Amino acid sequence: MGCSNCGSGGGLPGGCKNNGNCSTSGCNKLDVFDWLSHIELAPGQRKYDIVEVRFKGTRKGFFRISGGLDLQVGEVIAVESSPGYDIGVVSLKGELVKVQMKKKKVQDTIELKKVVRKATQE
Repeated sequence: MGCSNCGSGGGLPGGCKNNGNCSTSGCNKLDVFDWLSHIELAPGQRKYDIVEVRFKGTRKGFFRISGGLDLQVGEVIAVESSPGYDIGVVSLKGELVKVQMKKKKVQDTIELKKVVRKATQE
């Protein structure tokens, strides 16, 4: 599957220079591949309650899931912001969020802002 967002020239898609073979649904530099998504949790282990959210532009942030929401990667959500609320897209969930937080030196013990709800048109 080729990149639908890439331009083409000379019969080959441009963009990310993978010639249409990246199969990531686009050439967004903020895309993340969750290589742990198909691995089951160990018995008795709870799902990680923090998600990574992508916003317009190049901003990303970590937010704690509240109210027992079952979120999927790609869903549009409303999160707490200052002031008010902000709208973003879930870019990563599960155990790989721990890896990203460690890489960015963010501790999960600090007070994170919360996911308020799934976003709607209303």
